Amino acid sequence: MKHKGLIAIILFFLFIASSFPLLDKNHVSADAGTVEITGTMVNVRSGPGLSYSVTGDLEQGQTASVISKQGDWLQVQVDRQEGWIASWLTAASDEDQTATGQTAVSSVNGLNVRAQADLSAAVLTKMDAGDTAEIIGVADDWLEIDFRNTRGFVSKQYIVSSDKDTTSEKPADSAESEQKKEPISKVSSFEIAVNTLNIRSKPDLSSKIQQTGTKGEVFPVISMEGHWVEIELAKGKKGWVYAFHGQLSDQTAETVTSDAKEAVTILTDGTNLRSQASTDSEVVSRADAGNQLAVVDKQEEWYQVLLADGQTAFVAEWVVSTEETFSQKEQVDSPDRRKGTLDGLTIVLDPGHGGNDGGTVGVRKTQEKELTLKTAEILSRHLNAAGAEVVMTRQSDTYVDLRTRVAGSHQAGADAFVSIHYDATDDSSVSGFTSYYQHDFQKELAAYLNEELGKKLTLQDRGVQHGNYLVLRENKQPAVLVELGFLSNFNEERVLTSSQFREQAALGLYTGLINYFDAQLVE
Repeated sequence: MKHKGLIAIILFFLFIASSFPLLDKNHVSADAGTVEITGTMVNVRSGPGLSYSVTGDLEQGQTASVISKQGDWLQVQVDRQEGWIASWLTAASDEDQTATGQTAVSSVNGLNVRAQADLSAAVLTKMDAGDTAEIIGVADDWLEIDFRNTRGFVSKQYIVSSDKDTTSEKPADSAESEQKKEPISKVSSFEIAVNTLNIRSKPDLSSKIQQTGTKGEVFPVISMEGHWVEIELAKGKKGWVYAFHGQLSDQTAETVTSDAKEAVTILTDGTNLRSQASTDSEVVSRADAGNQLAVVDKQEEWYQVLLADGQTAFVAEWVVSTEETFSQKEQVDSPDRRKGTLDGLTIVLDPGHGGNDGGTVGVRKTQEKELTLKTAEILSRHLNAAGAEVVMTRQSDTYVDLRTRVAGSHQAGADAFVSIHYDATDDSSVSGFTSYYQHDFQKELAAYLNEELGKKLTLQDRGVQHGNYLVLRENKQPAVLVELGFLSNFNEERVLTSSQFREQAALGLYTGLINYFDAQLVE
C-alpha cells in the first residue's frame, strides 16, 4: 500500500509539471535575441537552406526570437511556431541595437575581414588602421561588420567601438569642425594589388584597354559605379578598374604607400603543407580552403610559405590561387582569342552542397550533392579541352562554406562562375530546369547558358529568373546558379540520375559558355 501511495504522488507531480510550458526552450530563444524582418515577404522553411520546404511566411516589420544560427540561416520562433529564415533578410530589432548602433574602427593595418567568425575562414578583404565599418552583430570574440559593401567578421581585440551618431558640440562657423565630420572611409585613392591590371575605357570587361597598371601604383579616385572604380590617369585621362583588384583608401594618392606582400590562397580543404618541395616529403601541416599564406620563396612548381608558428613549409602551385591569376587572365582577355575556344579564361565551377550538407534528397533517395559533383566533373573536362583554366570549389564529398566559394571566385579572378544544383519542391508535379542570376551584369551569362540547356535537355524550360542566392549576391564576377531539374518529381528524378542526362547538361552549359565568350569578341 505504501508503494502504491508513493507512485500515486509521483504521477500527480508529473502531471502538474507537464501542464507548464517548456521554460528552457523559451529561455534559449529569449537569450539569443530578436530580429526584425526587412524583406517584403520572407519564407519560413523547415531547415537551414533554400532546398527545405516552406512552412510559412513573415511580413516586413515583424519580429522573431532567434533560437540558433547555422551559417547564413536563423532558427526563429514566432507565436510558438519554429522555423528557419535567411539572415540576410533580417536586421537586429530595436531591443538589440546596442551593437548595431556603433561603428567599428580598426586599430591596426591589414586587419582580416573573414567570411565566418573563425581564424581559418576565408579572408574577404582587409581593414587598415582608422578604417571604419558598421557593426551588424556580435559573436563571442568576433564582430560582424559591413565594410565597404562587404559583410564579414573581425576580431574584437583589434577594434575600437564608438557610437555611430555621436557628435561633440563645436562652433557652427568652424571650418576645422566641418572637416572632422567627413567620414574617414571616404574613398580618395586606388592602389593596384595585382601584378598587372588592365585599365579600361568603360566599366565593362569587354571595353577597350587604355593602358596597363602594375602592382603598387596608386591613382586618384574620381567616382565608383557598382564594383568598378573610375581613376585619374596622367595627362588628364580617365579609366576604369575592377575594385577587387586593388585597395581603396581614404588617403590621397600622394600619401599612400604600398606594403603589399605576395600570398597564396588554399583552394581545397585538407591541403598538404610539406617539409620539402616534393610530394614524397613529410606533411608538416594542413590548410583548408580560403586560408591565405605569405610566400617566402618559390622553387619550380612549389611555394615556400610562412606558417602561423613562424616555421615554413611547401605547397604545390596547382592547389593554390595567387594574385598572378588575375594578371594572367587580364593579359589574355583580348580579341586575340579565337572563336570556339576558351584560351586564357578562368572558369570556376561550384558543385552545390557536399560533406554534411547533402542538399535536397529525391523521392528515390538520390542525394543532390552526388549529382552536382558528377555533372561538374564532366563539364570541367569539356572546358579544359577548350583551353580554359578550371577551378573547382570542391573536388570531393567535402563541405565548403558558401562565402569561401565566393572568395575562391574572387581569388581566381573568374571570368565566369557556374554553381550547379538540382531542385526540389513540395509539389511533386513541378519539373524543369532554371537559370538564376542576381545582378544585372550576370543576366547575360544566365541567358546564354539557359538557351543552350534548352537545346540539349528534354525537360521543361523554366527560363532565366532572378534569384537571391549568396553565391550570386556576394559574387563580384559574372555568376549563374543553374537548377538542372526536380528530384522531388519521381519521373524526372529517373531522368536526372542517368549518365546520359549529365552528359547533355554538361554539354549545354559548355556550349552556353562558348557562345557567351564568343559574343564578347564581336566589336
